[in-house]
Amino acid sequence: MDSLHATGMFVGAVCLPRATGPTISTSAHSPHSPALPRTFQLSKARPCITIRHPARPTRRHGAAPAVIIYEYPLSERIRTFLRLEDLFDKALHFVALEHSLEHHAALVSIFDILDVAGRADLKSDLMQELERQRQVLNSFRGSAEVAQEALDKVLGEIEVTHAALASNMVKTGQHLRENEWLMSIKNRTGIPGGACEFDLPSYHYWLHRPVATRQTDLNHWLAPMLPLHDGLGIVLRLLRDSGKAASYTAVQGQFQQMLAGRVAQLVRIRLESDTPFTPEISANKYALMVRFTSPGSEWTSQTRTRQADANVPFDLTFCNL
Repeated sequence: MDSLHATGMFVGAVCLPRATGPTISTSAHSPHSPALPRTFQLSKARPCITIRHPARPTRRHGAAPAVIIYEYPLSERIRTFLRLEDLFDKALHFVALEHSLEHHAALVSIFDILDVAGRADLKSDLMQELERQRQVLNSFRGSAEVAQEALDKVLGEIEVTHAALASNMVKTGQHLRENEWLMSIKNRTGIPGGACEFDLPSYHYWLHRPVATRQTDLNHWLAPMLPLHDGLGIVLRLLRDSGKAASYTAVQGQFQQMLAGRVAQLVRIRLESDTPFTPEISANKYALMVRFTSPGSEWTSQTRTRQADANVPFDLTFCNL
């Protein structure tokens, strides 16, 4: 039996009270219409404000989150979408700051986006998914059970983003590949310590340009890829909102659930921030297995992680489009 080990990304989240905006409910819909999630939040305020970091469980403000959400992709396509979302978050975060080292981090994130988004079929996959979601949501037009204003807003976002992606016929990031100066920097940043001033004096000069100049350049390099960012945001928002959380307890740190034909593209595990355990997940078409481990109190030590020796309460959400 083939097994897919999901080594997904950490997501730090601060969950806010649910917005009282319009929702789309499918408590009653035509049997011939495609089913939406039982409760579909379609408002400007999302149920959770998520800040994605590879290993830092804090918000960008430095305030500790109330809960921690771990996301695990169960398909390679969603894995790539999450990687790109994480890289865009980092790039946009560092571009908005002012220090030269922060702008260096922004440029490195842009280079990483270029590498991950370079797959030829990525944009077409994203456009096809947006079109599929547009058709699904369009089938709910005129339904008395659907908040039409919220539906129109999401459909408008999909149409604008799909058009922006379709209008750019070149390969994602081609404008960066054609910039020899940027490619010389990219090649050096792949070498540990390879972007020192004696290796790249022109880059060292750029890092000493005025903050506004550097930000203008970074935004110029990032702008052609923003439709990709917007499309990913729509698809991942719809994916996350498709699931309904259920509470479970991992007895002595172990949990297993038979899937019984259930199909999922993403699993989300929510823990209280003071829970001293982290989940390791593996899944196949038959079952989901979660093992909670304790990293110990010494984060910098070489102590091997050990399985939790206590019952661990958590919320589990299966998401699928």
